[in-house]
Amino acid sequence: MRKSIATVCLSGTLTEKLTAASRAGFDGVEIFENDLLASPLAPEEIAARTADLGLSIDLYQPMRDIEAVPEEVFVRNLRRARHKFELMRRLGADTVLVCSSVSPQAADDDALAAEQLSRLAGLAQDFGIRVAYEALAWGRHVSTYDHAWRVVEAAGHPALGTCLDSFHILSRGSDPKGIEDIPGEKIFFLQLADAPLMAMDVLQWSRHYRCFPGQGGFDVAGLLRHVLNAGYDGPLSLEVFNDVFRQADAGRTALDGLRSLLALEENAGVSPLPAPVIPSGVAFAELATSDPEPVAELLAALGFTRTARHHGKPVDLWEQGEARVLVNTGAAGRRTDTTLAAVGLETADPAASARRAEALLAPALPKRRTAQDVPLESIAAPDGTEVLFCATGRPELPSWTDDFARTAESGAADVTAIDHLALTQPWHHFDESVLFHRTILGLSPHDTVELADPYGLFRSRALSASPDGPRLVLNLAPTPEEGGEPRARHVAFAVDDLVTVVRRFRAAGAGLLRVPANYYDDLEARFAFAEGELETYRELGILYDRDERGGEFRHCYTETVGHVFFEFVQRSGGYRGFGAANAPIRLAAQRR
Repeated sequence: MRKSIATVCLSGTLTEKLTAASRAGFDGVEIFENDLLASPLAPEEIAARTADLGLSIDLYQPMRDIEAVPEEVFVRNLRRARHKFELMRRLGADTVLVCSSVSPQAADDDALAAEQLSRLAGLAQDFGIRVAYEALAWGRHVSTYDHAWRVVEAAGHPALGTCLDSFHILSRGSDPKGIEDIPGEKIFFLQLADAPLMAMDVLQWSRHYRCFPGQGGFDVAGLLRHVLNAGYDGPLSLEVFNDVFRQADAGRTALDGLRSLLALEENAGVSPLPAPVIPSGVAFAELATSDPEPVAELLAALGFTRTARHHGKPVDLWEQGEARVLVNTGAAGRRTDTTLAAVGLETADPAASARRAEALLAPALPKRRTAQDVPLESIAAPDGTEVLFCATGRPELPSWTDDFARTAESGAADVTAIDHLALTQPWHHFDESVLFHRTILGLSPHDTVELADPYGLFRSRALSASPDGPRLVLNLAPTPEEGGEPRARHVAFAVDDLVTVVRRFRAAGAGLLRVPANYYDDLEARFAFAEGELETYRELGILYDRDERGGEFRHCYTETVGHVFFEFVQRSGGYRGFGAANAPIRLAAQRR
């Protein structure tokens, strides 16, 4: 289907917005009136620029407070509309969005609304323009899509139809199944937006928190299926009001918007994509550093062994159990400190994973490899993390480990695997990252949580592959950069006996994050422990959580090296979370 985006979704001037939409691959745009009014270009110049970019102008919007008003007010509205229709003719736009009135002058009179909208449509028809009437969720008298359709149907004018907007429909909890009762030819336009599920005034919700389909909590795909069943064959158009999008790079936002529509089509059964190959685990976490010694000392204290060296690159492999960490010093010229730079994900078919990533517009990364190197497909996540699709030790596929020459065998394993990876996101890439990992990797998002940081709120959202696949935690800190440097990320290692692991770690001379005594006093009030258990946690700096089903989570954190730290995790009783209740304690301790 044709794909369109409203200029209100993007940051910048109108020219910059049009360029971003074109480069992303959209077919058309909705011109938001404020963008046109602020542009130094004449409507004819905008039309020419849009055509040069290969875009159509699918909608001009919005026209407000038109219908169900006293006659003298409506006459003035028709005069205003005539000017807009003349402008649209110069612009080359043939459909205008009319929002249901919020004016205090509007009467609760459907017959009057229908009669005046019919007159408006008659004027529009003289200019070759169609009127798409939309119910605003906060409309004074018309606030639902079915009510708007009744008014349009009563008006009975061929140039008058309805515009459906997923946010206005789903934010009110309306049942979208009734859309199938509207004739497809009378659905003049479809606007799509998602939003996080929130309890707040719908107008503020709409103006600040809309997001692209797949980034929020609405069933936008289900609504789209109903619209298509009604016979709609117009463009799928994004209309998103979002404070972050309006400040972020327009090109990235447009590309993310198109990715959301591709995934939406797949979910609605409209257009197939290469099937997702859901990762089965984390093959490795790769640290880039200019100074490997502090990292090596910490990994050795954690019980890891340096087992192999890449045959052609300055990359060491550290192993313990099924947990693998690569330490790469080849990026020393580009990085000044240690950071989590790449993640290898186990997939059943790395080539198929790469094909899906390409279909969903993920940027492929060029690899510097020799003829002897195992070919690895890799893409860039929105935050810059390299994601590699891997096969480890499977005879039917080349293994990335074949590029490493063995130097030692790993010893006894306290760590069993990588439990999860926590990636702090730049503020303007958080929603983009959720959509990226959800659509490309097939991970399922958990609910968003907000945590108290000493200097603000810390937003976090986990994604996982059920039941035992990789877990990623995306974090958005209130101050994502400090002094121009990125906030720390971490790798969490799974263990079976946390107390034993921590005692060995401390005996090796390494330090854990110090936890305040007040925390353990509170634990004692909240939970009942076996004799001596809480005292052990207090002594060793172990944090504890228990869910409503009795699942338990014990964990602790190392001190930070560069911009990386590590976590030990012991899960029992089916605990699926990440110890969110303890995050404020960790954040405050790290601030100290």
